[in-house]
Amino acid sequence: MADVGATGAEIRATRIEKAKTLQMQGMTPYAYRWERTHTAAVLQEKYTHLAAGEAVGDRVSVAGRIMARRVFGKLAFFTLQDDSGTIQLYLDKQTITQGMGEAAFADLKHLTDVGDILGAVGTLKRTEKGELSVVVESYRILTKSLLPLPDKWHGLTDVEKRYRQRYVDLIVNPHVRDTFRKRALITAAIRRYLNEQGFIEIETPVLQAEAGGAEARPFITYHNTLEMQLYLRIATELHLKRLVVGGFEKVYELGRIFRNEGISTKHNPEFTSIEVYQAYADYNDMMALTEAIITTAAKEVLGTLKIPYQGETIDLTPPWRRITMHDAVAEVTGIDFRQLSDLTTAKQTAQKVGVKDLDACDTIGRVLNEVFEQTVEPTLIQPTFVLDYPVEISPLAKPHRSQPGLVERFELFIVGREHANSFSELTDPLEQRQRLEEQARRKAAGDLAAHSVDEDFLTALEYGMPPTGGLGIGIDRLVMLLTDSPSIRDVIAFPLLRSEGGQL
Repeated sequence: MADVGATGAEIRATRIEKAKTLQMQGMTPYAYRWERTHTAAVLQEKYTHLAAGEAVGDRVSVAGRIMARRVFGKLAFFTLQDDSGTIQLYLDKQTITQGMGEAAFADLKHLTDVGDILGAVGTLKRTEKGELSVVVESYRILTKSLLPLPDKWHGLTDVEKRYRQRYVDLIVNPHVRDTFRKRALITAAIRRYLNEQGFIEIETPVLQAEAGGAEARPFITYHNTLEMQLYLRIATELHLKRLVVGGFEKVYELGRIFRNEGISTKHNPEFTSIEVYQAYADYNDMMALTEAIITTAAKEVLGTLKIPYQGETIDLTPPWRRITMHDAVAEVTGIDFRQLSDLTTAKQTAQKVGVKDLDACDTIGRVLNEVFEQTVEPTLIQPTFVLDYPVEISPLAKPHRSQPGLVERFELFIVGREHANSFSELTDPLEQRQRLEEQARRKAAGDLAAHSVDEDFLTALEYGMPPTGGLGIGIDRLVMLLTDSPSIRDVIAFPLLRSEGGQL
């Protein structure tokens, strides 16, 4: 093993010399393949019946990364980690010499390091201390690791390094690998459920001539051949709606979205969402669908609807609470915005309950939304559908059928965060044009989150879109919830970070 005081450069240089020694002995330190018969988890399960001290003659072949290494004269114990778990290698000089020759055990002691990837063949025994082990008859160094892993006892604890060098994080922190396994299972469960309900997934463009489908600042790029400015999509909504116009009655897409905005524990500029559209449905149908999608994923992946999240127990058992935005604000602040008809009074009333940054709010509806976001959102811990939003912050939603000035929209909040957003979709092309033109005026006035009029989308609507319910769910935030992860960076394999040396 390297000296405790050795620097990373010294350790690397020593390991390079070991790799050269292997080459001089006619062995490649970077093998082409290895024939493996069992994973660690399969062996642990298959031989769970072995008693301490008991051995069997079954020969097995394993492979994985050396995570721990103890050498005692003529005996050594390695902990080998593969994708499924760990298994101990029992390395006896006599057995290895018989199988590989006189120098094999010395090479094992002097040329291997923690971090190396090793293949081994041998039989099974459970040691007197109860550890299932492969009694190694022969081994091969499959990959020589040149850089040392973090200290066994302290692990990789530097947060920035964990995200920046995710590959090391995955090696040394099994719970991180488990998070990404669960993420894969969650997305698979969602797709499977929707497919079983008759939905079809269709991919839509990432590069778009017009950014739309949400109020968000886009990333801008340039297509050299076409000589045109393009935007990375901020939503999949407008193209999926085109598909509904075209006759697909149940359609969705699960994919990456890009928004040139802030970074926080719950925001990443590149994130994953799923948008679902169903013809002849409204936002009430979408509430039922939201409950079904999330509870299906939770049951399939976790086996329960009562889940821990950062010290709270979240009960996902449906039906979930439903409350209008007006009632939620009145419940928390005592302010009933339905009784306010003057913008100045609305702002002054909001400021009395501690709401800030109201300068950009040019309507009472926008003030209402700001009050909701600052005072109500953090209190919504258990699953809650918040309904009926102001029309001015919902340019793609249908007017509420009984509440003037509002639209049929809901957002789902859990643990104080938005997890889903849904509308009874606006299908009137003339009203949609008015709303998009208003958004275009805001863009011209300097609003970086507002967008131009998408004329092709309006043309599609003029051909006629059936009554439609639309739903968007943030996959990253859902994975955070179902894996008890405090930050969105914990559930994105390679989150965007500042250049090395900058702050997160």
